[in-house]
Amino acid sequence: MTARTLFEKLWDQHHIVDLPGGETLVHIDRHLLYEITSPQAFDGLQQAGRRVRNPELTFGTTDHLVSTQPHRGDETVEGGALLIRAFRASTLAHGIRHFDVQDAQQGIAHVIAPELGIVLPGMTVVCGDSHTGTVGALGAWAWGIGTSAVEQVLATQTLAVRKPKTMRIVIDGELAAGVTPKDLILYLIGEIGTAGATGYALELAGRAISSMHMEGRFTLCNMGVEAGARTTFIAPDDIAFDYIRGREYAPKGEDFDRAVSAWRSLVTDDGAVFDREIRLDAAAAAPQITWGTSPEQVMPIDAAVPDPSLLSQVEQRGAAERALSYMGLEAGASLLGLKVDAVFIGSCTNSRLSDLAAAAEVVRGHKVAGHVRALVVPGSMTVKREAEAQGLHHVFLDAGFEWREPGCSMCAAVNDDFVLPGARCVSTSNRNFEGRQGPRARTHLGSPATAAAAAIAGVITDARRIGDRP
Repeated sequence: MTARTLFEKLWDQHHIVDLPGGETLVHIDRHLLYEITSPQAFDGLQQAGRRVRNPELTFGTTDHLVSTQPHRGDETVEGGALLIRAFRASTLAHGIRHFDVQDAQQGIAHVIAPELGIVLPGMTVVCGDSHTGTVGALGAWAWGIGTSAVEQVLATQTLAVRKPKTMRIVIDGELAAGVTPKDLILYLIGEIGTAGATGYALELAGRAISSMHMEGRFTLCNMGVEAGARTTFIAPDDIAFDYIRGREYAPKGEDFDRAVSAWRSLVTDDGAVFDREIRLDAAAAAPQITWGTSPEQVMPIDAAVPDPSLLSQVEQRGAAERALSYMGLEAGASLLGLKVDAVFIGSCTNSRLSDLAAAAEVVRGHKVAGHVRALVVPGSMTVKREAEAQGLHHVFLDAGFEWREPGCSMCAAVNDDFVLPGARCVSTSNRNFEGRQGPRARTHLGSPATAAAAAIAGVITDARRIGDRP
């Protein structure tokens, strides 16, 4: 039998029929919905007189537009309540499980789907959000889709797609002390660029991956799309199986054992050939921070801001010059000591329990600098409860952080959480585009530890040195 990559196995298992024009119809195992990209799809479904084909395979949550303030309701931003209520009515009408604003399991789609066992290894998973690849950390083939595709999946439980090329990045070595999965994925993007994996289904492998805990793997796969990957995934192993065991929607008892036996075949065969393969050394990664307006404009936290004139490509030079102007920075400067106005710890990248614990470890015993607004936004109600059971909320509240309800919050600034114009924010989210966190907001991406250190010091700080402060 010909050796196959993991992606080729996933493709073969979901292939229905090849279509004229080069596309292939594939079956979709799980469809995740939220309140921004779904109401229009439901409208289209209604106009066509169709029903949702498989409501039992479809799950909704309200995460983007919802307020993260205590005692919240539907009202959050102008027009937001309209979408939230329309989404609620549609999921109710079609019999779809909806983790609504007041639901005890509400949270960000990419956080609650694996947390509840909705996503399992070997599944195809789509959602009208570009960071759906997050759940590929469990060995699923997951990707973001547009509203028209959302409607197609609602109606047919299938999707027409073009087969991507295959790519593997093998990361061996070990992360140094104080270097986190977020630092590793930012380092990777800095090495290959935001177009480095464009057109590929990206598999992450190597000793640094196989030794990483599940929540770190979610962080890596969450940002694969920032390197251009259509989908990013990791072969499931015992760490993944232990994570899934006992979760609400996961198989139980003998069914779970049979599932694990099948999931063990979801690996790339020895001798399988990728269209592109790269090797990196995890030991080369340091704590990272972005200096520009793209995730690829990143550097070790103690490095100097690059000089655009030294870039060989005209496009990169122009982009770097524009980024420095937008960010209010000069070439050659150090970011260490640069004053920050806001800190955001949350998003589908870094809002899980281990992220909050890592930040709390830095914060414990310190106070947020007086001029900094600092938010901690758990990724789900489950994460929030678990963090509170460990007393983490007291660590943050005692230090002067705001402790919020779950939601996307300050990542995309489409609700009532945003960074003020011209203000500078260290954020654990995944994008630092111009205006991403609000008009003219300046965003520096970093790990939870880096964000926590910035909140305490009031300036960009190496989290490894925060304990040295008086």
